[in-house]
Amino acid sequence: MLENLQLLFVWAPIINIQIILEGIFVGAVFALSAYGLALVWGVMNIKNLAQGDFVIAGGYMALALHYYDVPLLIIMLIVILVMFIYGWLIYVTMIRRIIDQDMFVSLLATFGLSLLMQQVMNLIFGPEVQTVDMEMPVYDFFDNMVTVPSSKILSLILAGLLAVAVVLFMKKSRTGQAIRATSQDPRAAKVLGIDTDRVYAFTFALNSALCGAAGVLVSIIWVIQPFYGITYSVRTFAIVTAAGLGNLPAVIGAGFGIGLFEKYTGIIFGTAYEVAAPVLILLIVLVWRQMLLKKNRQVVQ
Repeated sequence: MLENLQLLFVWAPIINIQIILEGIFVGAVFALSAYGLALVWGVMNIKNLAQGDFVIAGGYMALALHYYDVPLLIIMLIVILVMFIYGWLIYVTMIRRIIDQDMFVSLLATFGLSLLMQQVMNLIFGPEVQTVDMEMPVYDFFDNMVTVPSSKILSLILAGLLAVAVVLFMKKSRTGQAIRATSQDPRAAKVLGIDTDRVYAFTFALNSALCGAAGVLVSIIWVIQPFYGITYSVRTFAIVTAAGLGNLPAVIGAGFGIGLFEKYTGIIFGTAYEVAAPVLILLIVLVWRQMLLKKNRQVVQ
């Protein structure tokens, strides 16, 4: 560990640029999937343990379409549409029946959905680690000490465009306003004539579409495997817990922060500890919030 720290800050500090760029690239993808979870959690009070599997499903759809030489932008549009329909069907067949149930019911139901999706993807695509090779150029800087693949730059741009589109949709469209109203007070929204069941269905479908888009980006900058979904679920839960519900700027900031922390953890302690980094952040945030809650209660008393 000490040798790695010396490498970062004494022998080759330029490597920090590479780590920061990697953290930004992966953080943008984390933020995209995390905002979908924040919507579902904030509007419907559903903790979706299959969130990461939705991401992996989008990645495998991109892989399948890539085999037929479909352009990336067309792949993105197709995956978003298919995942939106898939999310709507999951809501109608399962989520609608558990939305008013206890929290543990939703956890068990979505955990079962996660296992089902993992096995289906494993049967169709196999257990091997795969990726979408876009065959795009790679740029080198500082005597080849910093490499920036064009695919990662493209993924960052696409993630940014999708985030802007979601923000504009939530602020300007009537459906977005209905979603925000339902998240604040479902009963009042229903009294005002908002079809809350339709809002719930659209929210879950939108979350599925965002996860599918994130999966496309994961497939071109990283790797996909049927059982990797749990790692993305952990990351999204850590981001939403740290950022709060429905706050996109905070979700983006938390996504970049966790991406950077994860990459530095991997360099200093080893890649085996990268996935443990979001779990550590999640525990720290939960303990910190519990301490604040306890302190506030003491002040009130």
